[in-house]
Amino acid sequence: MFDLQDELSKLPDQPGVYIMHDKSDAIIYIGKAVSLRKRVHQYFQPSHDEGIKKKQMVEHIAWFEYVITDSELEALILECNLIKEHRPKYNTMLRDDKTYPYIRVTVNEAYPRILFSRELKKDRSKYFGPYTSAGAVKDTIELLNKIYHLRTCNRRLPEDTGKDRPCLNYHIHQCAAPCQGYISREEYRKQVDGALEFLNGNYAPVIRDLTTRMTEASDAMEFEKAIEIRELLNSVKQIAQKQKITNSDAEDRDIIAIANDDIDAVVSVFFVRSGKIIGRDHFHVRVGTEEEKSKILTDFVKQFYSGTPFIPREIMLQESIDDMEVLEEWLSSKRGRKVNICIPQKGMKERLVELAAKNSDMILSHDKEKIKREESRTIGAVKELESILGLKGLNRMEAYDISNINGFETVGSMIVFEKGKAKRSDYRKFKLKTITGPDDYASMHEVLTRRFQHGLREQEELKERNLPENTGSFNRFPDIILMDGGRGQVNICLQVLEELHINIPVCGMVKDDNHNTRGLYYNNVELPIDRHSEGFKLITRIQDEAHRFAIEFHRSLRSKSQVHSVLDDIEGIGPARRKALMRSFASIEDIRNASVEELAAVDTMNALAAEAVYQFFHKPD
Repeated sequence: MFDLQDELSKLPDQPGVYIMHDKSDAIIYIGKAVSLRKRVHQYFQPSHDEGIKKKQMVEHIAWFEYVITDSELEALILECNLIKEHRPKYNTMLRDDKTYPYIRVTVNEAYPRILFSRELKKDRSKYFGPYTSAGAVKDTIELLNKIYHLRTCNRRLPEDTGKDRPCLNYHIHQCAAPCQGYISREEYRKQVDGALEFLNGNYAPVIRDLTTRMTEASDAMEFEKAIEIRELLNSVKQIAQKQKITNSDAEDRDIIAIANDDIDAVVSVFFVRSGKIIGRDHFHVRVGTEEEKSKILTDFVKQFYSGTPFIPREIMLQESIDDMEVLEEWLSSKRGRKVNICIPQKGMKERLVELAAKNSDMILSHDKEKIKREESRTIGAVKELESILGLKGLNRMEAYDISNINGFETVGSMIVFEKGKAKRSDYRKFKLKTITGPDDYASMHEVLTRRFQHGLREQEELKERNLPENTGSFNRFPDIILMDGGRGQVNICLQVLEELHINIPVCGMVKDDNHNTRGLYYNNVELPIDRHSEGFKLITRIQDEAHRFAIEFHRSLRSKSQVHSVLDDIEGIGPARRKALMRSFASIEDIRNASVEELAAVDTMNALAAEAVYQFFHKPD
């Protein structure tokens, strides 16, 4: 039994993190403190007022625990990690985690490439960004590859030079074919250096060069070439115009401002890289009534920079925040160099913060209704289903489907919805191993058994290795399983769960004679559902997504099975020899007309394999 007063008296006067639980043991709040004794005591003092949100939270606290740290900085880091993992109800939270795209130049390679990346790795590559538009990043990469004729392949160079024919990009004059040795390493590096200059914002050399080339092509009456160069020139100018100079100091900085009302807040972030605004983004934040801007900004900075790999030299804020010095120390340790948090009071920097604040105000007012509609079709729809089924806490839902054509290549799909939204990273595919023929019940039994057996194994492995629960891919079990059908499908699922001693609610999505959903089957009862409700629309989206994912997987397997070469019918000729033969001969007809000696001379072939190929094409009918 948890004795509140007794536990409060045991709190140490040391820095650390405190974790509040409700009566169901769920974590509802996580905070850090310079002194655990003083901070936690404050929550339970009648005279202490921290607003309605905290008051409501305190009413739900059944017990608490804490972790002692050596410093306030360690407490801050632990707090950020725990909030990110548990996402407590009463902490100020970002609604969505976002990853930003980067442009990666593999300068550590002999023949570098320009690649799209969503991670900032310590791999000796040069990274540019982060950018806010993945489409713009891909367009820029495509443009640079066209201008500088850089390779896009994954070949290991110079080791693989000359081992294969040049690709299509060489033939359409978009690659200099270093894979064939057609360009020296030094000349290729000059092209890469030009691309790096471009990414650093120096567009003038490219514009001059393209203008000259366009004029020369026009004077030589090569009008198609001139038009092609003109299109490249226009693309370069368009990118150059989008880069707005904000300061001549060429620094990296983020500009952060907030707009909020009683229940909603929007934080705008402007990204300045090398003195140029490269984009901006906004974040909807879950807040409580009467929560102050400074508190929201403090929580935002902690969560945002605990998840983003890039930290700029300077962070400009709208107003002062709590723990500014500790946050600076934490961010500096993450960056590896000094990070400065400031509140501009005058000049260009102040105007940029005002611009970010205006954007936050505009987005908050414009998106308020949109946000409500989105919550209605996701979280609101889940609440409707909870009400119909008499359940609570339906955060994670899993649905399954089977696809086959007369039993051919039977496959199963598992899709996941969290908080009413598809979580595609958790989707899984199953190729049936034990079932032949069109037996949907038996197929579903195999899929569900494999899914939950795998999950149980992962859970045991994570416990043995003392790893957090979210490390695996199958170990997270759903709050409810949705079966695409009625009594039969539900009973199959319940049978599997009983065999594995797992207790999860199972609900069927019942269809009428026209294959339209008419209700829900739960606890041996068919429950009606309003066809115009958001809950019904969510069920329909889940059914459609499970069906689409299964059919897509099945189609891909059919396509692979139809890719067949006549060489596959020759005994002793596998994928490696088939590829070697196709590299050495222009066509199947040339292979047919080759002698045994010519076939044996091909890489990976031997006399026995060469004889098998020759006999295959020359055996009598």
